[in-house]
Amino acid sequence: MSVPRSVTLERTLYTLAAPVLAAAPNIAPDSPVNTVVQLAGAAGVGGWFLAYKSDEPGTGRKILRWSPLVLAAAVDVAAKNTIGWGPWCLDALLAAGWAAVGLLVMPFSRHTRRRHRPALAAPAPAPQLQPAAPEPSPAQPNDGVDSFTRQVRWLWENRGMPGRTIVVKATPHDGMPNDLSLLLRASEAGRAISGLKEDDIAAAFGVDVTDVTIREIVRQAGREGGPAWREVHVTPDANDRRRKTPTAREWWADRIGAAGGAVPGSEFVKEVRDNERKVTHYIAQVPDEAGEPRVNQHALAAALKTKYDEGRLFVTVDGSQVLVSLWDSSPLARVFPATRELLTPDKDGRWVTGFLGNGQPARNRVYTDRGAAHGLFVAPSGGGKTQLMGLHVAADALFGAVVWLAAEAPDEKAAKLGEYTARYGIGALYMIRLLRALDTLMEIRGEMVWEDGRVYDWDPNLPGCPYRMLSAYLDEFLSAARHGDYGAEIMDLAEKVSVKGRKYGIGIKVAGQSIYVQDGFTQLLCENLRENCIPVVLKVAPGKVGAMFKALGIPSENTPDPLPRSFSPEEAGRIERVMRGEPEPPANSNTGGAGWIVEAKQPEVLRTLFMDFKNGLDDYFPDVIATLTDYEIRELEARDLWFDWTEPPRPGEFGPEPDDEDGDDGAPKKGGGQRRGGEKSAARRDAVTSPRQALEAIKNLSRA
Repeated sequence: MSVPRSVTLERTLYTLAAPVLAAAPNIAPDSPVNTVVQLAGAAGVGGWFLAYKSDEPGTGRKILRWSPLVLAAAVDVAAKNTIGWGPWCLDALLAAGWAAVGLLVMPFSRHTRRRHRPALAAPAPAPQLQPAAPEPSPAQPNDGVDSFTRQVRWLWENRGMPGRTIVVKATPHDGMPNDLSLLLRASEAGRAISGLKEDDIAAAFGVDVTDVTIREIVRQAGREGGPAWREVHVTPDANDRRRKTPTAREWWADRIGAAGGAVPGSEFVKEVRDNERKVTHYIAQVPDEAGEPRVNQHALAAALKTKYDEGRLFVTVDGSQVLVSLWDSSPLARVFPATRELLTPDKDGRWVTGFLGNGQPARNRVYTDRGAAHGLFVAPSGGGKTQLMGLHVAADALFGAVVWLAAEAPDEKAAKLGEYTARYGIGALYMIRLLRALDTLMEIRGEMVWEDGRVYDWDPNLPGCPYRMLSAYLDEFLSAARHGDYGAEIMDLAEKVSVKGRKYGIGIKVAGQSIYVQDGFTQLLCENLRENCIPVVLKVAPGKVGAMFKALGIPSENTPDPLPRSFSPEEAGRIERVMRGEPEPPANSNTGGAGWIVEAKQPEVLRTLFMDFKNGLDDYFPDVIATLTDYEIRELEARDLWFDWTEPPRPGEFGPEPDDEDGDDGAPKKGGGQRRGGEKSAARRDAVTSPRQALEAIKNLSRA
């Protein structure tokens, strides 16, 4: 067998280099030859290191390739450190051994070739036909994806490629062995995905339809998007956990924020627990483009495991935010005692009349930026109307206002309040005289000069006012307005005072069971009172709620639901009582003083403060009761309007006196005639304050 020329040349070099390798260190230790040999050995060591670190095949061959250089350097170093030629001529023996190994075992040129040449006599193999490689499936492109995606692609193809789509990427979810996300695209370029359904995907993976979510793909940098792409989430494990142990955000999204839920489209923000007040607040928000949140309070109560008529659930809407307050027990069932601090108006004339369902103080006012405030109190019998009126009387008195009170019929609480007012009386006759005095008082005050010598409309913040604010309370006003003799003038005067009284510091406070026009309440009076006061409506019958708030100018979408008959929770064990034939426990009718305050467009549920009439009212009122100025009283006396208004009708007070033959002497006439007065009214403490005193006064006048 012939030897390659490169091998022959390499052996010749080994033979010639061996004597030099042995002689150089001994003859000339500082010769450059030694330096060259050692550098070559260092290069060989570097080649060994690179061969060891390389991941490519042929590591042993590479090590053999560099071995002659490393061994030559070793022989050179050994010869350099021996004495002379070494014992038994060791340097020459090492050099000869290095040359022999290079000649026989590891010629450098052989190991540099990657493959050996075939034997010269070996015949070339006959060509054979190889089977053609199968073309890759569109569902299994050779794009170097991970093994999980390849497995999902195989399953997807095996299930018929739902929606004629292919899997681009499959991503498993951490901690959820059966959950994954798929990035899909249409199997045909330029075609939109149109037939992809949740049912087909659920069938492909063997899960429920509710565990599949399909989303559109928005075009991103480096990735296409649009109708030819879809993102699919298959989440059976996550949904199972969500059903069993949902987070607060998940619970809100499933039960409340879902389409058809209590607050559709809302997203949970946070939950706040107030242990001191025993209430839990839930804050949610709807997108700005969704408009004002729509709240179904009955569905919301069911989601929060309560009942709407228990009075524990209250909703506050502020723009796009929703505050849901769930109390441990209804705040409307609590009693909030009135105190002088709560009833005392602040610098803006506002005072606390009760507390809203969400716990905020509900405030009313004694004056507005347009003058003295009017008042409108609506409640059925036993609804807390006199209690509410007492709160307003106390607030006006604490502000320093003059307070007059006229009731259409005797009432124990009204009589008690009358002890703390400048004037109090009963009946339509007393009310018409009070209104006549107010009508004239507007004229008098309109001419009274202030400290700077000028005349102004009443302003509590303007110094130098020559008179005090005056609040006139008319209890059961509609009954008095229906009086056969005085009703028409009572309504006419009330309208007049409601229009102009605020400018002269005169507020008219009307209390009754209705504000309907059909019940005798004029539209003008209703509008004037509504625009210059904060109405309070207590315990309206369910069938009248809509009409009542419509009369107050509240749109139908803001009309509240009726209040329940009781705020106490139902007693448990009704089925057992029915089975045993036992009666139901009596319902606690604790809705007195509960109702709505209408300060803005949305009526707010409130519970008014409780004024304890049985233990006296001294703690609620100031020590001094304000009265009219002496000038005002003199002017009213000059017009025969300041006297004891409990007297029977005076001759000519309500029109010309009839002739003796035309009728009874004492019968009054309807309509406004010459208003005449008599003697000066007694002091407040000497005024008639009870039905018995009124009868005694009538008897005394009859004797006279």
